[in-house]
Amino acid sequence: MEIHYKPQGVCSRAIDIVLDGDTIQSVTFTGGCSGNTQGVAALAQGMTVQEYIKRCKGIKCGMKKTSCPAQLAEALEEALSAATV
Repeated sequence: MEIHYKPQGVCSRAIDIVLDGDTIQSVTFTGGCSGNTQGVAALAQGMTVQEYIKRCKGIKCGMKKTSCPAQLAEALEEALSAATV
C-alpha cells in the first residue's frame, strides 16, 4: 500500500510511505530538515505501523505542536482508520 500524506505544522511538505501489510517498507519526506527526516525514515523502515505510532505520536519540534516524526504517525493512523472502515 502506498500512502501520500500532506503534513501540517512542520517544515516538510509531503510524506510518501510504502507499507507491506503492517510493516513500513519505506518513507520519503519532501522538504524539512534533511538529516532528521532521513534518520526518521531509516529508523521507521522495517518497523510495524503500530510500534511506530506508539513510539512517535505526540513528539514536538521546538515550540511547534507537532514534528515530522509525529506527522508520520498521524499519516499511519489515518491509513489504519481507512483500512478498517
